[in-house]
Amino acid sequence: MPIKIPNQLPATNILTAENIFVMTETRAITQDIRPLHILLLNLMPTKVETETQLARVLGNTPLQIELELIAPAGHVSKNTSQAHMLAFYKTFDEVRDRTFDGLVITGAPVELMEFEEVDYWPELCGIMEWSKTHVHSTLHICWGAQAGLYYHYGIPKRKLSHKLFGVFEHTVEDPNFILFRGFDDHFWVPHSRNTTVDRADIEAVPELKILAASPEAGVYAVKTAQGRQVFLMGHAEYDRDTLYREYMRDLAAGVDIQVPRHYFPGDDPAKKPWVNWRSCAHLLYGNWLNYCVYQTSPYDIRDIQRGIRTDD
Repeated sequence: MPIKIPNQLPATNILTAENIFVMTETRAITQDIRPLHILLLNLMPTKVETETQLARVLGNTPLQIELELIAPAGHVSKNTSQAHMLAFYKTFDEVRDRTFDGLVITGAPVELMEFEEVDYWPELCGIMEWSKTHVHSTLHICWGAQAGLYYHYGIPKRKLSHKLFGVFEHTVEDPNFILFRGFDDHFWVPHSRNTTVDRADIEAVPELKILAASPEAGVYAVKTAQGRQVFLMGHAEYDRDTLYREYMRDLAAGVDIQVPRHYFPGDDPAKKPWVNWRSCAHLLYGNWLNYCVYQTSPYDIRDIQRGIRTDD
């Protein structure tokens, strides 16, 4: 089934060329089907790249997805044209009266700042609070996961001695939870961050369950009951060359950056990076959509506000 995205979104041509079934708004209005309504809060500076990456993994499932984009109203994007923002993004105020099957909160390049120092932190807190009653399942990614754990449970982020940068091996710790159904015991995920969340802080919260972790990268996946909130510390959705572009950008800027670990063959940046996380990324997002969203979200989406689930 297709993923429905706004007409003329740059991701359309890219995903169509990859044989991912994309449906524009024009065609979608002729369909008589209850799609999953997924809201994407895009906090990344490279908006188009992030839109495409997440539309790719959200669209490669048998479910029909209707994706809508929002960004903080009080923050001006420096890396994405205002024309693109006006054409494809809404503000939170424009959607706050609606309910959604799923919400994705991306990472953001503000991790070395205190949460309260981020200019859109009050708005983000309002969205996370709103999600408790207006969203069936919320997926938090990287800094978005750290922000969610801090806001909902008071868990602090901690600065690393050096940047965690590369692709790291992880172990499934709770194979019985459906988010990792079909996974092998070990899988790989890209990371690019300067902060982390300690396992002990998470384990001190009874409502939270650690699902997967890495000896090098630490805790990767955390959930609440029935997957109403899911926190992912890495970037399974990344493209082959995302880390490469970040590495070259930092080199050009004179940043003291190490070669991404386990990424280039022989750790040689002159060689094409290998991809060993793509299949897990598609399975992970497909599992979230199927088991945490579709299987338990009510047919009448307004029932989300009433706390009604199909498994109740």
